[in-house]
Amino acid sequence: MILCLVTDRRRLGAAMSAPEADWIDVLRQQVAAAALAGVDLIQVREPDLEARELTDLVRSLVRLTASTPAKVLVNDRIDVALAAKQQSILPAEVRRIAPAGFVIGCSVHGIDGIGARKSADFLIAGTVMPTASKPAVDYLNEDGLSRVVEAAAGQPVLGIGGLDLRSIPLLASTRAAGLAAIGAFIPEAGEDVIGNVQKRVSALRFAFDSARRRT
Repeated sequence: MILCLVTDRRRLGAAMSAPEADWIDVLRQQVAAAALAGVDLIQVREPDLEARELTDLVRSLVRLTASTPAKVLVNDRIDVALAAKQQSILPAEVRRIAPAGFVIGCSVHGIDGIGARKSADFLIAGTVMPTASKPAVDYLNEDGLSRVVEAAAGQPVLGIGGLDLRSIPLLASTRAAGLAAIGAFIPEAGEDVIGNVQKRVSALRFAFDSARRRT
């Protein structure tokens, strides 16, 4: 199973009742804990940060995760990705300008355009289920995600949007490679961010492996 933590410092900070000045520090704690717990990918999605702030954040996350297998990706910012020596955006053109070894993921919302994204290392397909960050969209649901996985023809597909521990059987039934999520890695009120992330990673992997064995 491929697990991708998608960052949202605002949502995380609110869940932790942290003041705005501490949001970045709380985010670093979350990412470090997730990487140590075995999350495969950290997708940095902080669109309101200026380029320099975002670059500094990404560089710090790269340092925090350097001793783990986790890869840090940057959402929709090739300039920041290259400056921090990380990457996540459209594949073919990026490969021509990025150093060797950059990991490239692409978002899809259905089967259209999958062929043009075959050079990406993986696809993120959504929105699968209703979610707080995408409240008014056409959801893929189980059938739509299954069609994306089939059309990808072996290219890894991660589901995103409203997926958590309870939706693991649905995810496994589609033959998706894993999930990308914000909310699945955010603690409930009163929970410790480090302990919560470690428990979530373990529970998600166990549930996914168990569901796969039953399908």
